[in-house]
Amino acid sequence: MSKRDYYEVLGVERGADTKDIKKAYRRLAQKHHPDRNPDDEASAEKFREVSEAYEVLSDADKRAAYDQFGHAGVDGQGGGGFGGGGFGGGAGGFGDVFGDVFGDIFGGGGGRRNPNAPQRGSDLRYNLDLDLESAVAGTTVDIRVPRLAACGHCDGDGAEPGSTKETCPTCNGMGKVRMQQGFFAVEQACPTCHGRGEKISVPCRKCHGEGRVQESKTLSVKIPPGVDTGDRIRLNGEGEGGVNGGPSGDLYVQVNLREHEIFKRDGRHLHCEVPISFVDAALGGELNVPTLDGRVVLKIPAETQTGKLFRLRGKGVKPVRGGPAGDLLCKVVIETPVSLNEEQKELLRQFQQSLGDTGKSHSPKENSFFDGVKKFFEDMKP
Repeated sequence: MSKRDYYEVLGVERGADTKDIKKAYRRLAQKHHPDRNPDDEASAEKFREVSEAYEVLSDADKRAAYDQFGHAGVDGQGGGGFGGGGFGGGAGGFGDVFGDVFGDIFGGGGGRRNPNAPQRGSDLRYNLDLDLESAVAGTTVDIRVPRLAACGHCDGDGAEPGSTKETCPTCNGMGKVRMQQGFFAVEQACPTCHGRGEKISVPCRKCHGEGRVQESKTLSVKIPPGVDTGDRIRLNGEGEGGVNGGPSGDLYVQVNLREHEIFKRDGRHLHCEVPISFVDAALGGELNVPTLDGRVVLKIPAETQTGKLFRLRGKGVKPVRGGPAGDLLCKVVIETPVSLNEEQKELLRQFQQSLGDTGKSHSPKENSFFDGVKKFFEDMKP
């Protein structure tokens, strides 16, 4: 299949200068980048086409060959062909394309990497503390995120508008220098251009040549109902700004639930402790138990023991990923009365005496425990 004209692909005139070509590429690369268009084959193909066009038109020698001979003049020189430099990563070879276009974006790439190729910005994480009620019902919160963003004054270029750039004389545009001593070689960022490959004659007065500035942005985040500690909400393109026109990273909002004074959450279930008097535990009664939807009446049967669990179905949490709501599990804790006066103490003594020899039948767990203790010590005897 014949290739489209590279100028047409980028939407620029044949006489466009390098800055216009770079600006057009940035705009199209951000629009069609695979990170912003997952599972979109059309956008992925467009991104490859735009990257191929920029690879040729941003290089003076390749552009001259393309202007004179068309696609035939750049096949195998970074224009998508496999001749010329081949796979060895030589000048204009296959390694150039992937090193320049994909290496900086995805953190890899070999060969002769273009230091001015677009680089995707870093992902950021924001830790968001939520109360249980907001997490269960869902809410919208405003957060303020500090980040590095593309400089608006120079459009991320790093140079003051109207000024020019020149190839770094120290690294010849490679962005790195190689020092060799004997069998050992060390490659590091160029000390003159700091890895850019270009010298900026007049740095941007706002970003001082960095291409990015520090800013704080307020974002409105929609929290879906049912989120739990550890859940993450992804905001596409709200991370740090890219370098050389690369796309921005993403922002991940990490949810953490604050401790609740009544309920403890366990997935879709809620737990709480319900204190009751020993009179209600012995005789039975009714209690008003709190839930996230309001109060409900819990019937306590007679002779209820401490630690007994009562299940209120559907009074838990509806999971964020779907499924039925969980339950509320109420654990009964019998509370011993305090600050008794003498009359109350005497009544308890009379109650205890009224049990007489039948007291053991009223405390089966206590008797079972002490019978076990007695047997334990008897077994220890030689």
